[in-house]
Amino acid sequence: MSSAHPSAERIEFAGSPRPTVGVEWEFALVDAVTRDLSNEAAAVIAELGENPRVHKEMLRNTIEIVTGICENSGEAMADLGSTLHTVRDAVHARGMELFCAGTHPFARWSAQELTEGHRYAELINRTQWWGRQMLIWGVHVHVGVSSAHKVMPIISSLLNYYPHLLALSASSPWWEGTDTGYASNRAMMFQQLPTAGLPFQFQTWAEWEGFVADQKKTGIIDHINEIRWDIRPSPHLGTVEVRIFDGVSNIRELSALVALTHCLIVDLDRRLDAGEELPTMPPWHVQENKWRAARYGLDAVIILDADSNERLVTEDLYDLLTRMEPVAATLGCSDELAAVADIPRLGASYQRQRRVSEEHEGDLRAVVDALIGELDV
Repeated sequence: MSSAHPSAERIEFAGSPRPTVGVEWEFALVDAVTRDLSNEAAAVIAELGENPRVHKEMLRNTIEIVTGICENSGEAMADLGSTLHTVRDAVHARGMELFCAGTHPFARWSAQELTEGHRYAELINRTQWWGRQMLIWGVHVHVGVSSAHKVMPIISSLLNYYPHLLALSASSPWWEGTDTGYASNRAMMFQQLPTAGLPFQFQTWAEWEGFVADQKKTGIIDHINEIRWDIRPSPHLGTVEVRIFDGVSNIRELSALVALTHCLIVDLDRRLDAGEELPTMPPWHVQENKWRAARYGLDAVIILDADSNERLVTEDLYDLLTRMEPVAATLGCSDELAAVADIPRLGASYQRQRRVSEEHEGDLRAVVDALIGELDV
């Protein structure tokens, strides 16, 4: 593929002098009595006042809490925890609870209200029914990368670990009261938007600049942020942004997933510095792995490499954690990385949710109760 593009504008990548980390954590508001979603985010945000750590989202049932620039997972969790405490007080005072999973077990998308704003209105006008369906929540993790030339090789190679990250975080088995049979229905829903889903596997920054130029010229996007890939560059922040995860219901799991993501990207970055060519897989393998992880979660048999070797995702995960231990030690997140192994041991969120449903004879309000309770863990 040629790296030259006649109309491409240069996209400056801010670059991060250190491999810092930042986290964006989306929460739904649920009524404390009915356990259904509540469209009261604007009132909560107004009560909190101007707070750079609290953001509105497309739907009025959603609040996003973000960190500043952190050195590791532990620091990020402390940052989030402080904001979370403030937000929960305001939410509780209005008769609501904070809830986080990839989807709500029984809420109806048709009952949700849009946040006012031209950008959100335009998105719905363009995407119509699929856009209105986006009753989903996730976690985004930013990791600082030093220079633009590393970004695309890191993203393309990080896709090899896509199924591990999705299976560990999968928390969206339900859709409007129905068990979809998927561990992550959110992953399947979100990719229906025209600029969402898996990234193209570019190898150079110039290819990315050419792609953005094409997207703008053809009217697909007006702004670079409208490229909603599962992993994407964030040029103004100098980061690679990982958007694979379903919503995470508790700090313990979130801290483990952030540590793993941090270690994976830093490891790839260091391997580039050492002159290594990073391994990649064909797009058809990456696409199949995404589907397998979404469908089967931690029971997925994934494709490991371009030679089509396969392995149970949890077996590969344990070897991966061992390989990442020295990286975690340098980043100061060894304990958090080790906690990743607790997720298969205790059951991922989608497994816990189904277990609660069975124990309560299919009462999905009990599932919401359990997820709300986990936020204290």
